[in-house]
Amino acid sequence: MVYIMPKQVISTDNAPAAVGAYSQGVIANGFVFTAGQIPLIPGTSDLRQGGIEAQTRQVMNNIKAVLEAAGSGLDKVVKTTVFLADIKDFAAFNAVYSEFFPTDPPARTTVQAGGLPIGALIEVEAVALLEA
Repeated sequence: MVYIMPKQVISTDNAPAAVGAYSQGVIANGFVFTAGQIPLIPGTSDLRQGGIEAQTRQVMNNIKAVLEAAGSGLDKVVKTTVFLADIKDFAAFNAVYSEFFPTDPPARTTVQAGGLPIGALIEVEAVALLEA
């Protein structure tokens, strides 16, 4: 017999509030799935300024906040999907991203995507283990 856990919606004031028909994160069957995070400053509707490095840091801190609200963390991330407005930003993005995953980084897909919300340079979503 397989036990299926009901999904649990995650919400935290430490990450940008959902502005549409989605949740910041969802727990299901031992995994945490985050919504795509753009570099919004929590508690505001302001986009982090300062280029791809500053925006990557904000996005990763937003993801960290959602994961921690779920009882997980960056060390339990198994997969990320990264959307860059310009693939030419890859090296600068990767340098900052690597600070958040210094050892055993998760699997990752990175693509160039046109028209990210409100002019963001980056959006990232993550899948993490609830417990390791």
